[in-house]
Amino acid sequence: MHTEILKYHRIRDIRMDRDLTQAEIASLLHVSQNTYAQYELGITRYPLDAVVTLAKYYNVSLDYLVGLTDEQTPYPRKRRKP
Repeated sequence: MHTEILKYHRIRDIRMDRDLTQAEIASLLHVSQNTYAQYELGITRYPLDAVVTLAKYYNVSLDYLVGLTDEQTPYPRKRRKP
């Protein structure tokens, strides 16, 4: 059974809301514009490190990017104990 979790349209929508090009985000992720376009279309799955980079860049939660929540705000970071 194949279950699709990643919400590919979210990475496109959030990019477009910020008036960014695919080439700009591809450069951020160190991939070609064609590869990034395939991420947005759902042809190629994007790797976890790319999702983390996008979440940090857009200041949204990973859960939002992968469709587990509609809340964009990231969770507060826990402080590490010394």
